Amino acid sequence: IQSLNNSFMNIINVVGARPNFIKLAPIHRALKSIPNVKSQIVHTGQHYDRAMSDIFFRQLELPEPDIYLGIGGGSHAEQTGKVMMAFEKVVEQEQPDLIIVVGDVNSTVACSLVGAKSCVPVAHVEAGLRSGDRSMPEEINRIVTDSISDLLFVTEQSGIDHLNNEGIRKESIHFVGNVMIDSLIHFREKARQSTLLDDLKVSPGEYILMTMHRPSNVDNVRGLKEMKRIIKALASHKKVIFPMHPRTKGNLEHFGLYESIGHLKGVHITEPQGYLEFLNLMDHAALIVTDSGGIQEESTYLQVPCLTLRENTERPVTIDLGTNQLVDINAGAVADKAEEIFNGSIKKGEIPPRWDGHAAERITAIAIQYLNKHKTGKVDNQVTNRFSEPVS
Repeated sequence: IQSLNNSFMNIINVVGARPNFIKLAPIHRALKSIPNVKSQIVHTGQHYDRAMSDIFFRQLELPEPDIYLGIGGGSHAEQTGKVMMAFEKVVEQEQPDLIIVVGDVNSTVACSLVGAKSCVPVAHVEAGLRSGDRSMPEEINRIVTDSISDLLFVTEQSGIDHLNNEGIRKESIHFVGNVMIDSLIHFREKARQSTLLDDLKVSPGEYILMTMHRPSNVDNVRGLKEMKRIIKALASHKKVIFPMHPRTKGNLEHFGLYESIGHLKGVHITEPQGYLEFLNLMDHAALIVTDSGGIQEESTYLQVPCLTLRENTERPVTIDLGTNQLVDINAGAVADKAEEIFNGSIKKGEIPPRWDGHAAERITAIAIQYLNKHKTGKVDNQVTNRFSEPVS
């Protein structure tokens, strides 16, 4: 990759929430290896738990952000507007050659809009993912970001299919693999050095790992009561380890349910974990129960059974090839699936194509080629073809 660049390039990488940090780390590492490339990190501060942000940056071996916008919380419109206003000033000052956005949070769509309106090329990592559910704010963010991005880096075949159906130019679409898996592979052995399992007094394969944080599940008393019933049903099989998201904990406390869940036999509620600790928990779980997007992918690579408590997923490869199954948010349905798994009916998954730890290298090579072409008018098609699978 180092030999691809023939001129100075200023690239801004945008992060806003913790999943973004995991995806950015391998890209920033790859960019820093190339001479004459200035790779800057702009942290919008959308995820406003600063202590947890610091833990993730440190564990992922990321430097302090070059620019911290400190946006914090607010409604979707308020947060998106604040990010746009602050990031526009960054673009005016830094004059980047490329803006890289990852995932589907409000910072993703806000900074891609600023880039497009400022005539700065935008690269979207994790492009093309669709749940088909426009009641999810993330779905709107994905659609808008993809429609205005110049480079679209795709993790799975469904992403290519969606972008083709939406009329995106094929030459803009690149099937590169999954940068979240890059980080998992890079840090897996380091994560195994964590003492968290000993601290929690659990053995590998002898616990269920649970996470719940989606507003549709935890922002209403009906969803929270069903979650309690699910936890109780799961705890009848194995110990349940539940690193609890602040949003979930706050709502449980608001509706007077937090203490009753904490007192359930076999349930261990913990604070949110750092990246390495949580990776270690995933790696050694007998079962993962979640409503997260990224955990569906990580569990697929780790070959750990995963039940996703949602009606749909934007990551269908985790179901078609991986270990993931969609389950209704219903205690009986979840208990039945868990019992099947513990009785040996385990879905045998496989690792999806190009989830091999080298997605960031492909992204970097294609991005540098793209910028070289725009600066010099020259492009080496052999390089692009070597790093990106043909789009059909």
